[in-house]
Amino acid sequence: MSEPSLTYLSQSVAHTEQLGALLGVLLQRGDVLCLIGDLGAGKTAFARGVAAGWRSATAVTSPTFVLIHEHERAEDGMRLHHIDAYRLARLEDAAMLGLEDIFADNSAVIIEWADRIAPLLPSDHLWIEFAFAQDDEQARLLTFSAYGERSANLLRALREVLKT
Repeated sequence: MSEPSLTYLSQSVAHTEQLGALLGVLLQRGDVLCLIGDLGAGKTAFARGVAAGWRSATAVTSPTFVLIHEHERAEDGMRLHHIDAYRLARLEDAAMLGLEDIFADNSAVIIEWADRIAPLLPSDHLWIEFAFAQDDEQARLLTFSAYGERSANLLRALREVLKT
């Protein structure tokens, strides 16, 4: 059986953020979103949208130089970790960040450049690939692939929201 997947065309940065917000509303403890794609493909815009839909008390910015930003939701204290693996030169560098503790913490997690730390990812995660659309410089093609039961449920819920 193949893993559930969904391909979606975003028309603009604002559209990418809106799509992220739809997913953010659905995000629960333990969900891991793995974002991959070229520079400028929309990963951080999507993460901003996720955090907005999740109702983060703080705004999301690119964590490239800090590597990990932690956002808390005021209403229930749930944490959202936003990780950027772009600057990690070696897998060992990522292991020293305390990823095991973050995943065990049962918070929600967004990882940009997740392909750089793939062996360290939990088995249940939602993989989201961002690609430039060939016919429009503002458009992006997002491909969602669920690995694990929880991520498959999350993807099904997103698919239902997109139908409405």
